[in-house]
Amino acid sequence: MTRGLSDLTWPRRTERLLLRPPQRADLPAVLAYRSDPEVARWLTAVATEEEEISGRFLVSGTALVVERDREVVGDVMLQVGDGWAQREVADRARRTQAELGWVVAPAHQGQGYAVEAVRELVTIAFALGVRRVEAGSFAENVVSRRVMEKVGLRQEGHFVRESLHRDGTWRDGVTYALLADEWDGSAGRRT
Repeated sequence: MTRGLSDLTWPRRTERLLLRPPQRADLPAVLAYRSDPEVARWLTAVATEEEEISGRFLVSGTALVVERDREVVGDVMLQVGDGWAQREVADRARRTQAELGWVVAPAHQGQGYAVEAVRELVTIAFALGVRRVEAGSFAENVVSRRVMEKVGLRQEGHFVRESLHRDGTWRDGVTYALLADEWDGSAGRRT
């Protein structure tokens, strides 16, 4: 049976980072970097007020805050869902895959924090019992694509002009994924 983030012991530590469930006190820092235009251009929604993001971070049960030396440097998302299945076996596909997401504050980008945090997120996902993790981005978001590749996810799809950006243009999207039996948790890479 697949468990959820609330079933785990927190915080989780990596070499340099701490991942933990968010608290209301984290919201000003999260809002600051998520509302930055260079960050927001890649996000599903632009954050403009703390209350607007509080439900997503405090209630959803899918978000984790990433800290470095007691400072919020970003956040990650792990959303467990059902894999596609034919009706006769749909019960066996429940809660078998997870979608990953991440954001790093501009002041902390370029230091490998996203790769380190996402590696831990993949480890968490497989510890929860999912069989597949996936992540997607706009194809032109080269930094996110590099994170996915460094973590060991493989590109499975490139979709031509399938994503409507808030600027009104249709953009290419990419999907990367990894199966549990391909994961080498000790090295944080695909086997």
